[in-house]
Amino acid sequence: MADPSSYRPKPGQIPDSPGVYKFRDEHRRVIYVGKAKNLRQRVANYFQDLANLHPRTRTMVTTAASVEWTVVSTEVEALQLEYSWIKEFDPRFNVKYRDDKSYPYLAVTLNEEFPRVQVMRGAKKKGVRYFGPYGHAWAIRETVDLMLRVFPVRTCSAGVFKNAARTGRPCLLGYIGKCSAPCVGRVTPEEHRELAEDFCDFMAGRTGTYIRRLEKDMMQAAEEMEYERAARLRDDAEALKRAMEKSAVVLADATDADLIAVAEDELEAALQIFHVRGGRVRGQRGWVTDKVEAVDTSGLVEHALQQLYGEERGDAVPKEVLVPALPEDPEAVSQWLADRRGSQVSLRIPQRGDKKDLMATVQRNAQQALGLHKTKRASDLTTRSRALEEIAEALGLDTAPLRIECYDISHLQGDDVVASMVVFEDGLARKSEYRRFQIKGFEGQDDVRSMHEVIGRRFKRYLQDKERTGEWEEAPEAAPGSASVHASATGPAATGQAAAGPAAIGQAAAGPVSTGPAATGPVPAPELTAASPDDEPEPREDDGRPKRFAYPPQLVVVDGGQPQVAAARRALDELGIDDIAVCGLAKRLEEVWLPDDDDPVVLPRSSEGLYLLQRVRDEAHRFAITYQRAKRAKRIRSSPLDDVTGLGETRKQALIKHFGSVKKLRQATIDEICEVPGIGRRTAESVVAALATTAPAAPAVNTATGEIIEEDDGGSS
Repeated sequence: MADPSSYRPKPGQIPDSPGVYKFRDEHRRVIYVGKAKNLRQRVANYFQDLANLHPRTRTMVTTAASVEWTVVSTEVEALQLEYSWIKEFDPRFNVKYRDDKSYPYLAVTLNEEFPRVQVMRGAKKKGVRYFGPYGHAWAIRETVDLMLRVFPVRTCSAGVFKNAARTGRPCLLGYIGKCSAPCVGRVTPEEHRELAEDFCDFMAGRTGTYIRRLEKDMMQAAEEMEYERAARLRDDAEALKRAMEKSAVVLADATDADLIAVAEDELEAALQIFHVRGGRVRGQRGWVTDKVEAVDTSGLVEHALQQLYGEERGDAVPKEVLVPALPEDPEAVSQWLADRRGSQVSLRIPQRGDKKDLMATVQRNAQQALGLHKTKRASDLTTRSRALEEIAEALGLDTAPLRIECYDISHLQGDDVVASMVVFEDGLARKSEYRRFQIKGFEGQDDVRSMHEVIGRRFKRYLQDKERTGEWEEAPEAAPGSASVHASATGPAATGQAAAGPAAIGQAAAGPVSTGPAATGPVPAPELTAASPDDEPEPREDDGRPKRFAYPPQLVVVDGGQPQVAAARRALDELGIDDIAVCGLAKRLEEVWLPDDDDPVVLPRSSEGLYLLQRVRDEAHRFAITYQRAKRAKRIRSSPLDDVTGLGETRKQALIKHFGSVKKLRQATIDEICEVPGIGRRTAESVVAALATTAPAAPAVNTATGEIIEEDDGGSS
């Protein structure tokens, strides 16, 4: 590990003009390329106290052995030079989108004497006009088949073309009218090129002109009683319309734009691009990248723009580029795009209307792409086994943790405090084992205390269930005045319920559980004084065992750092459980914390073990926040009438509609309530009693004038 101070430039040595800088390692390999408006300010930021740097930046500067820079005249030149160097040197610490080269394009080879329409994949070639990319090659072929009726452009390979020219006989498409047969001289090279250019214009979105021309020619042919020609023109127009229908109109103003959306987490980012031409989605593509440098959404967008348009010229760069966040220097990026297009390019964030709605669709696609990428990565058996082995090695476990439980606390400013428990067995989510908790042991916001309560309640229930099912047995060599108890290995790993990977074969799910020195016999069932309805005992299965809380995990993961980990460990120690490992995953830096350790365990960024822990933590967070939001929404929608036995939603609405508000209903007599259709005297008495025991809400106060605002609480129903 190099010391950045050993290669730090001297004060005043770095110019304060725009430029591009490169960090090299001890072998002179370029490991990072960056640009700056002011080189002196930007480069100096890398040589501050290492503790203040982002972990990824800290790794980069300690890997580097030298830094050098190149001065340019403008920010636009810096942007272009940065792109060129990233492409040339492929630095390991720069974000690089993994472009899926399998996307098929519809290509027109305008660089040939007789242009050819074909499906192309891979890197783009100079002189070829591309349309797309498309999701499937068959979609391109269907579109081309429809359009060849109107634009009979050559589609054959060079070998077929030369053979037809040699024999003087065109291919089948030439005979059925779907090729103008330039191979045998039916059209001149100029006429065939004109057909190819018309084909490109139609694909570029200029569709109305050709359809109107065909319809006009059809009407003229009908007037001249050339009915066969009119019918052919009618079919041609219908074919073009069907080709247009394959890409739905999304923007009514015939916009040419690219929409870019980003979905990201701490380690990876997914990018989705929709190519809109003539108001229609003409193509879609997606990239995924590892976040190997400290970069935010605007930085990801800038890298995407460089990679997307770095090799493009002319109309390949659209008039408008819509992004979720503007780059750090939007003016320079806009000017760079304009230079490549040859005219002005608008780079902006959509704020309203159809473009904002379409951007939301692109964002959903990006989220799904990231989720699919993670699912594919997590579904591989070998990968899961390696992840479990890496976790066991990093945490010093004797065996791979076949069952992992993760806990998270969620609340809104101290209200509606809830917790979640998610379960992963053999690296896969087991949703039937998920659990949720209400925090009722205290009021207010205290994540550490909440974590202690949840862990205690969960494992109290585990001990209680073990005693109830008779699975405790006294240890043969218990010390006087104390007792040890052993749980039977009954978890999925012991019974074969989980599909264990290579690292999991033959491993038991549970070891001995010590009850502590104060125990004198079998563990008594603890009282769950703070239990909520959400963790009541589950219905029993046929063999008498509970569905949940019966199996102990090999690893407990908590969302948080040292305080949360210490609270979880303390809860287990209080129950005498010392064979379950505990760790915490801190979201900000993705550090793994262990009890009683002052320094975290830092797993490599590319570690499958870190990826699995992150996925478990994120799932616990999702489950907790979903429950918290539902609980909050239920509380907001609550009404004093909810406590009236036998009063359903229909009759509650009838009461509110009749009186106008709960406040006026509270002032009504029993006889007045009985006047509401469907409300009997007994129900009216119950309503009056329920409202009498419920205090009305405190009046609102106008903070500007101090005036009390009369509320009719009509929305409380």
